[in-house]
Amino acid sequence: MADEVHAECDSELEECSTENTESTVPADITVEPEILEACAAEEVAADNALLEEIARLEAQLADVEQKAAEYLDGLQRSQAAFANYRKRTEAEQVSWRSVANAALLTRLLPVLDDFERAFQALPAEFAGHAWLEGITLIRRKLAGILEAENVRPIQVQPGDTFDPLYHNALLHQEMPGFAEGQIIAEVERGYLLGERVLRPTSVVVAKAPAVAPAVEETAAGTVSEPGIIEAASPAETTTAPELETPPAVTDEAENTGNGSEAPGACTDAA
Repeated sequence: MADEVHAECDSELEECSTENTESTVPADITVEPEILEACAAEEVAADNALLEEIARLEAQLADVEQKAAEYLDGLQRSQAAFANYRKRTEAEQVSWRSVANAALLTRLLPVLDDFERAFQALPAEFAGHAWLEGITLIRRKLAGILEAENVRPIQVQPGDTFDPLYHNALLHQEMPGFAEGQIIAEVERGYLLGERVLRPTSVVVAKAPAVAPAVEETAAGTVSEPGIIEAASPAETTTAPELETPPAVTDEAENTGNGSEAPGACTDAA
């Protein structure tokens, strides 16, 4: 219905335009300059207003686009921060679980050591007992739990080089056939939790034999090396004190002290 109305209006406008073109305009009609100037001023004002409105809309559009870019940047930053927070939280949870598992597994290692020592000292008469098979099964289950948690023993052989990252030296001992820094024996087995040392291996480490320097002492000095004599300083030399000879004891002193006369002495009768 609207299309029909528009079509009728268009047809009427076409008829009016043809009639206006066919009719002749009188030549004596003139337009005043004031009217022309007013019309031109109105057109200029309308154009200026239109340009101002376009400029205002463009500025508003630029402001909206800037805000949209800021909002988009803030949203992207928030998403990135949340993703980093989630990754960090997951990593911390894994680390906490690993630390908790390591503490628990460390407490289980002495139990496994006790099982190992008990089976090493097992008497021959208890072999084949049913209760021994049950204890063996318990040890196997405990070892299976540790293996499921990625716990494996540190392999150590006599003659291996001592590594402070994986070994704990309980004793340094001189041992023939072993160089300095080589492992002589394993005292307590160590274990790894993945790539982390759960407990280092306690070992005995060989050390170099001590070489005692040859030192000889003489009356004149001390010999530190063969062929070299160190003279003793005057302050260090000591001389024996001279002994004074006791005074000679005469016969008279002896006689006086004893209060007796010498044998064979003669006295005058007067």
